[in-house]
Amino acid sequence: MPTIISMDISDIRFPTSRLLDGSDAMNLDPDYSAAYLRLGTDYPGHPYGYGFVFTIGRGNDVQAAAISLLEPLVLGRDVDEVIQDLGAFSASLNRDSQLRWLGPEKGVIHMAIGAVVNAAWDLAARIAEKPLWRFIADMTPAQLVSQIDFRYLTDALTPDEALAILTDAEPGKAARIADLTARGYAAYTTSPGWLGYDDAKLERLVVEAVEAGFGLIKLKVGRDVDEDIRRVALARRVMGPSVQLAVDANQRWDVPDAIAWIRQLASYDLAWIEEPTSPDDILGHAAIRKGIAPIPVSTGEHTHNRVMFKQLLQAGSVDLIQIDAARVGGVNENLAILLLATKFSIPVYPHAGGVGLCELVQHLAMADFVAISGQMDDRSIEYVDHLHEHFVDPVVINNGRYMAPTAPGFSAEIKAETVADYVFPHGPQWQEPGPINAVE
Repeated sequence: MPTIISMDISDIRFPTSRLLDGSDAMNLDPDYSAAYLRLGTDYPGHPYGYGFVFTIGRGNDVQAAAISLLEPLVLGRDVDEVIQDLGAFSASLNRDSQLRWLGPEKGVIHMAIGAVVNAAWDLAARIAEKPLWRFIADMTPAQLVSQIDFRYLTDALTPDEALAILTDAEPGKAARIADLTARGYAAYTTSPGWLGYDDAKLERLVVEAVEAGFGLIKLKVGRDVDEDIRRVALARRVMGPSVQLAVDANQRWDVPDAIAWIRQLASYDLAWIEEPTSPDDILGHAAIRKGIAPIPVSTGEHTHNRVMFKQLLQAGSVDLIQIDAARVGGVNENLAILLLATKFSIPVYPHAGGVGLCELVQHLAMADFVAISGQMDDRSIEYVDHLHEHFVDPVVINNGRYMAPTAPGFSAEIKAETVADYVFPHGPQWQEPGPINAVE
């Protein structure tokens, strides 16, 4: 009987603050980081599954410690039992009677559970010798429903409703798989838009993004309204009217400030305003949406769990949502969120960037297209051109589109040399001179 025999956890950080990559109105000097897990087994030929939690520097050690707290619940488990019932495996972690007190289902413990759950899905897809998106897409509707924890959801989505959504998507699966593998999935880019970049760099990167085929570009806003007007005007002038322009405040404003601020940017034809206020303020998002209509409102990358997504949708607080592969409790919970979005006819524009988030979330978006919503042309996946070279199976972007991964697994494995070089604080890359904001 093959079992899970180890959980190797590493605190990996990249000194991205040196160039202000990733900077926004709330996160001024991020060092993109990963609390990285290698789930070890004695399964013949496929011994490892990989997962991680994305952070931005300080506290990454806390996140790594949270993953280690799960070892007593994971080590010694039968691999076949885990991968044959990933829904039960996820539930066994989320419903632990003592760890739930630290959430429940939110914060570092919930994200730690997500890392372990994602590593189990990675392992399962590797054993099946399929990329994760295809592993999910090849499940039957009943198998997919069995992955979902419907507790707290049935006032908005019942198992029967989920089964009906998935059954309705069955007939077109083969055609959608062919479409996806032929042309990929649309991407939008945030790479030009970091607040720490000067106008010349912003302009150059916008030009490069348009030339690379991206049809939507997102800028960070929220530090200074006059600065935002200048930067948004510059980007709009450079990209022209045919490219969409979104803005992201990263939770910067109170509700009245958000309404007043966005009204001053309204003339630049915004695709949406993202995270205008606290990610926990469901009614605040609804008020902002009403106050700035018809500009769309979105949120999601910091939304704790499926219950909050349910309430955002029920309250009419959003026009679109972001999902994040490493914020909630792993693949299972993201499947629930994708089903909720389909039920409420809300498009999903997955959050990515950071360390490996592009690699992960492409699989979820592609599985959604093939097996859940059946929709792709009215949405796109965020793309940021950072740190992909450190992954064994990095994303491939062609003419502004994500190409469907073909390698087995969740694309979560980081190169061994990267782990050695960037482990914090003793890795060689952390001995280099220069401003380092993550030093503790």
